[in-house]
Amino acid sequence: MTQRLAPIAKEATIGELAQRSGVAPSALRFYESEGLITSRRTTGNQRRYSRDTLRRVAFIRTSQQLGMPLATIREVLALLPDDRTPTRADWARISECWRDDLDTRIRTLQRLRDNLTDCIGCGCLSLSRCALSNTLDALGSRGPGPRRLVEEKVPCATGSCEAGAAAEDQEDVSA
Repeated sequence: MTQRLAPIAKEATIGELAQRSGVAPSALRFYESEGLITSRRTTGNQRRYSRDTLRRVAFIRTSQQLGMPLATIREVLALLPDDRTPTRADWARISECWRDDLDTRIRTLQRLRDNLTDCIGCGCLSLSRCALSNTLDALGSRGPGPRRLVEEKVPCATGSCEAGAAAEDQEDVSA
């Protein structure tokens, strides 16, 4: 059973924070070395974390699960006040920082899901005809990275794999 932080305790040890957050002490030390969380040191050089660190750790873990880079997480956490426990308004303000980015990530994940469903469902299983294939790197002219995932219009999401393959064949000829 997960231990609760004592209601009267203003601080938590690294072990208490680790147990309550479900994050290993080594990860907490890493977050601290990366400037994502802070602690004070006792006279015996032991870490003590303020109670609001638990929320910060939850925010970091959730952000990582969404694919946010640590540098971006650090930038957003820097907007929270250091001199007091962040309020609901503080958290709402920083959540707005990511609204557009999260919306873009959601659209990208939906395109990935839809492409995989359509293309697996078509049954072609042929790299020479599949719209997900990138024969002769024709998509390289559109920019770096997985173009079909980052661009709004994806062949398999708008039609059959064969229709997408025909469009790609046209691109190969003109390239």
